[in-house]
Amino acid sequence: MEEENKVKLHGTWISTYSKRVELALRVKGIPYDYLEEDLSNKSPLLLQYNPVHKKIPVLVHNGKPIPESSIILEYIDETWKNAPRFLAEDPYQRAQTRFWAGFIQQVFEAMGKAFMTSGEAQEKAIEETHEKINVLEEGMKGLFSEEAPKIDGQNFGLLDIMVCAVLSTHKASEEVLGNGVKILDPERHPFLSSWVEKLNKHPVVKENTPPYDKIIGFLHFI
Repeated sequence: MEEENKVKLHGTWISTYSKRVELALRVKGIPYDYLEEDLSNKSPLLLQYNPVHKKIPVLVHNGKPIPESSIILEYIDETWKNAPRFLAEDPYQRAQTRFWAGFIQQVFEAMGKAFMTSGEAQEKAIEETHEKINVLEEGMKGLFSEEAPKIDGQNFGLLDIMVCAVLSTHKASEEVLGNGVKILDPERHPFLSSWVEKLNKHPVVKENTPPYDKIIGFLHFI
């Protein structure tokens, strides 16, 4: 029975998608085995567990694979109902949370373009990122009534996970982009800046964040 209830996660250390799932497992206190995947030489197990997309992360619980980070996060919350809960009981609040989680994903995708392009295309991607960050700032202030959410053992929701995975290492991103680029500006984005600062002080987030120099090296590489 112990083997049957084992939880395994196939991921990669730099992937924000893997990071989301690791954060979810850790804040819930769920023991798991982590299997680091080489995406240039994917393991037979990964290909077996996710034959459609052949991507990480894949969570394996009771021998059954669950792919796609957003699906995994909801599976974790529905299977392990202990605090913290990632989604509220109220259907409207759940809908709002899912909407903004999707928007934070758009922020991540805009940031990704900034690293994959150069010149005018990169400038456009950075501008798009700033526009989306501005929208997110106002949206979160409205959702949480102007005060960054409380974060502790009883309070760590889906939006905390998403914001942490996408923005907690923004300073490394800013350093690599150079030219004085700011993804998060405390003056223009006080709500998000305060939120990210709180998240980065959380013990689980500290444990789950790769070393700064390692992140910088990867971002230079891409």
